[in-house]
Amino acid sequence: MPQNPNVSPLAPHPPGLRPWQARLHEVIFEADTPAGKAFDVALLVTILLSIVVVMLESVASIRQTYGRFLYGAEWLFTILFTIEYALRLACVSRPARYARSFFGVVDLLAIVPTYLSLVVVGSQSLIVIRAFRLLRVFRVFKLSRYLSEGRAIVLALKASQRKITVFLVTVLTVVLIIGAAMYLIEGPQHGFTSIPVAVYWAVVTMTTVGYGDIAPQTVPGQALAAVVMILGYSIIIVPTGIFSVEIAVERLRGASTQACPSCSAEGHDVDARYCKYCGTRL
Repeated sequence: MPQNPNVSPLAPHPPGLRPWQARLHEVIFEADTPAGKAFDVALLVTILLSIVVVMLESVASIRQTYGRFLYGAEWLFTILFTIEYALRLACVSRPARYARSFFGVVDLLAIVPTYLSLVVVGSQSLIVIRAFRLLRVFRVFKLSRYLSEGRAIVLALKASQRKITVFLVTVLTVVLIIGAAMYLIEGPQHGFTSIPVAVYWAVVTMTTVGYGDIAPQTVPGQALAAVVMILGYSIIIVPTGIFSVEIAVERLRGASTQACPSCSAEGHDVDARYCKYCGTRL
């Protein structure tokens, strides 16, 4: 059968990678082959087990009985993840770019707390950040619809960041003024010992949290508190509306489960043949 002249043949392996790197990349980063899917499923199970170990270790009664076993399991998982992280860097043509990507940073942070615990006691509890690695489940099981929705959320956040920044600056200015006014009205004798403390009260009240550790005692202070509460209900919907509008205007095509062999970026269109971030052939 004659070959279509408009379609260039695929390279035997991605440019910039040796054959063994290409095979390793296919197993570690791709979920389209049996070996790749098996690796990712095993990785997800290992991540879940490591999180369970950390959670169990935080329970005093379990730690007293099985502390030595949990400590050994924690280091075993960390060593495995360290090897996996090194392999990920070894099978991409631009390791530094992958290391700076979202999953690259998460993969690194997933192993740092255990080593850090040798210097800072208790820091191993930060290992629960490994839960972010479970986001790969959408790619592993080819849930491309969820990949597209996740991509829409990221783009909507980027598109609305300026509006939300202006909104946050405005809110911070308002709570600073309200805090100063409440400090002037109530004073130290009613718990508002400083403007920062009064600003803390304003933030807690405006966000409708209401801890109740500080409360105005005078009539003017209570009147101002009522205004802040009503203002809080009005303000809290603003960022939600901004974000909802940005999601509504996004028009995205489906995303594939393929990862770039060079920069490891994901979320490409299903018909993409080149990485939209670095131009490498997929």
